[in-house]
Amino acid sequence: MNTALGAEYTREEVKAALDHIGDLKAPGPDGMSATVFKRHWHFMGDKIVEEVLKVLHGGDFPEGWNNTTVVLIPKVKNPKRIKDLRPISLCNVMYKLVSKVVANRLKIILPEVISENQSAFVPGNLITDNVLIAYEVSHYLMNKRNGRNGVAAVKADMSKAYDRVEWTFLEAMLGKLDFSTRWIDLVMKCVTTVRYQIKINGTLTNQFKPSRGLRQGDPISPYLFVICAEGLSALLRHAEEQGTLHGVKICPRAPCVSHLLFADDSMLLIRAQQ
Repeated sequence: MNTALGAEYTREEVKAALDHIGDLKAPGPDGMSATVFKRHWHFMGDKIVEEVLKVLHGGDFPEGWNNTTVVLIPKVKNPKRIKDLRPISLCNVMYKLVSKVVANRLKIILPEVISENQSAFVPGNLITDNVLIAYEVSHYLMNKRNGRNGVAAVKADMSKAYDRVEWTFLEAMLGKLDFSTRWIDLVMKCVTTVRYQIKINGTLTNQFKPSRGLRQGDPISPYLFVICAEGLSALLRHAEEQGTLHGVKICPRAPCVSHLLFADDSMLLIRAQQ
């Protein structure tokens, strides 16, 4: 795993990262969209690759690369509370190139470190897999009429899930999953060097540095979040092994299912006491 992650970064990876950034994506604080980089790659490409590879190989982000503008998108027609707004981070393309290269490598090895209970953002896992399992389990629960033990299903949704990710916990999870120190340093550099400005009614606030959270709009954020969620999954599996948590078997030969994860949504299946 660490051999693949720590391999030399190449020009082709940087170019592939740029090609994956949509032309219509909103630009970051520097005002330059991906279209500018793509159209002028023939004479800008060498310098862009040189600077991106410097960061990937251990250098610091140049001034302003990791500055981010946060825009608040309403979730409802007339938002009145903060939770009615979705913060979307507009990152500079130069930062996105670094983050996208890291994300492209990370997602390849995710199946090695993320359990099958998680169906979001893991290559080879379809989110519809857990949807079908949840449907079958729900059908079983609704039609269960006898048996010594009752079963309950609890659906949980993490409010402001990305915003509540503690950086210390993320770093600890990366270490627990045996990522190399060099790789952890690169990931944490992407996460912790961010500087925010929030756009409110067309006006930018003063710049500030956060102390936790992942950005919606950062290419690497979904993969880092499922790594954090793997901590919850590991605790639930441990409780199941210790016999303190009992899952559901919908038929004698079926596997026991104790929980299902859909990114920041989860379903817990437990033995009912009453």
